Amino acid sequence: MASQNARADSLSLLLFTLRSGKLMAINLLKVSEIIPCPPLTKLPESHPHVKGVATLRGNSLSVIDLSRAIGERPLEDPDGGCLIVTDISRSKQGLHVQAVSKIVHCLSTDIKPPPYGSGSKSFITGVTRVDNTLVQVLDIEKVIHGIAPPTHEVVTSELSAEDAAVLAATNILVVDDSQVALQQSVHTLRNLGIECHTARSAKDAINTLLELQGTEREINVVVSDIEMSEMDGYAFTRTLRETPDFQHLYVLLHTSLDSAMNSDKAKDAGANAVLTKFSSPDLTDCLIVAARTVAFEER
Repeated sequence: MASQNARADSLSLLLFTLRSGKLMAINLLKVSEIIPCPPLTKLPESHPHVKGVATLRGNSLSVIDLSRAIGERPLEDPDGGCLIVTDISRSKQGLHVQAVSKIVHCLSTDIKPPPYGSGSKSFITGVTRVDNTLVQVLDIEKVIHGIAPPTHEVVTSELSAEDAAVLAATNILVVDDSQVALQQSVHTLRNLGIECHTARSAKDAINTLLELQGTEREINVVVSDIEMSEMDGYAFTRTLRETPDFQHLYVLLHTSLDSAMNSDKAKDAGANAVLTKFSSPDLTDCLIVAARTVAFEER
């Protein structure tokens, strides 16, 4: 039986504030730089949560009014503050915040799930404490999705009969603590005619694996986020590899960070592959490889 004790991996959080002054955080690996808020060019008919466009070293950068995007009061000085420039899910964007506080180092086990009852409108994926002060970890993927929902590429018609058959025979579990990211993966699978199981944490995923073990729906492919609270994707993968009943599972780590910078760590944890979110065609290709691998090993 798998151990459900969280494995500890270190991570760094960038703490920042909005007008309310309460501390929020974002994974430092998602941040490319921090700059004073530059002059912005407002675009007609842009989303109301987009303050405008900045020019950063010759490139255009959309600037999100983070206060408005998560339902908080606007900053006292709309032209002040600073930008947290993030580089996630294959795109860059600037988050306009009141001030950046500091960088703190902690363990993944220090990040707890959001309080029960936070609701679907919550923009946090976890909470932690720094110097006895509550810190909310921002769900940046949900913020971006609310402003620019991705277009879903339908890839079903591109599948060969052989690939469609091997995918249909695969039982997939998708694990992600971001509801938006989870829905994106599920949408891709449904376009392929595949229903999958889902979990919002590594703990829930292990419970699902145990529940389905020995049934006709027993999981053989796991698609897991990396940046999760309590037990991240690396620790989750190591736990699976150390558990005899789950050592055989094909594990694809699906991350909003650049997969190239995570490939070595993913390999060390025992993952079969790593992929940067979010591209339906790329996810489909990875799932076909996973399904073929599982089918070959089960012969």
